Amino acid sequence: MTAAQVLTGGLTKSFGKTTAISNLNLMLEGGLVAVLGPNGSGKTTLLRCLATILSPNDGWMRVDGLDPDHESDRTEIRRRLGYMPQEPGLSRSGRVFDVLDYFAVLKGFDQERQRRTAVFAALDEVGLRKRASDKVGELSGGMRRRLGLAQALLGSPSLLILDEPSANLDPDERLRLRQIIAARRLTTTAIISTHLTEEANGCETILVLTDGQLAFTGSPSALAAVADGRSWLQPAPPLEVRASWQQPDGRYRCLGSPPPGAILVPPTIEDGYLLLQEPAAVS
Repeated sequence: MTAAQVLTGGLTKSFGKTTAISNLNLMLEGGLVAVLGPNGSGKTTLLRCLATILSPNDGWMRVDGLDPDHESDRTEIRRRLGYMPQEPGLSRSGRVFDVLDYFAVLKGFDQERQRRTAVFAALDEVGLRKRASDKVGELSGGMRRRLGLAQALLGSPSLLILDEPSANLDPDERLRLRQIIAARRLTTTAIISTHLTEEANGCETILVLTDGQLAFTGSPSALAAVADGRSWLQPAPPLEVRASWQQPDGRYRCLGSPPPGAILVPPTIEDGYLLLQEPAAVS
């Protein structure tokens, strides 16, 4: 299996007078791609466009050269796609196996034996095989997220789009999620929206959205480099900085324009991310 190639040009989506994403140009192929941004920055809208759930108002998109504006191409894109929305919308009255089996039918698994094998393989991967006969409503919130991930993994998609997949997961579940996704980095283009910079740190590429526009595209080290020379320590509370917080030793770690003689410290991707957002005093 070859990772999908995703291209967009001038991708724009509006809802009434509100522009959710504007003029996005992307070229993605293979590896893990994190989409970072505050609430309302356009992350979910971008992922829904890439998953062919929404049609853009302007611009274009191609997946492996396929145009989602054409019905036959859109169908083929969806065969290659695994998509997990923020709210998977799983029937709580259905059994875990039956719900996943239904998604397998939708993904084109026509032969019952092949479909059953694929369903149990997905349940094994997310650690839910022992709950296969349970009703979805009996699962915890984290388990339902894992079931949503299982349906996205059906069929070994070459394009995997996950919207806030780590929401409601405990540390062990987040570790399992990272292991599952990382194992596909050579065969899949995995696009993951998140609020957590530590999750983005494990990706090859980070996209930072601000007010629907692409503020940054690059590696984790390149994002950290945005804050080169702008992260420092000082003993007293700062006055005007982008952000600051007190450390256990009593000193304040600050972001912004350092004063003369400041003790500079190596920047993190969180530092770079904060500096890309609108200036605000945070302390």
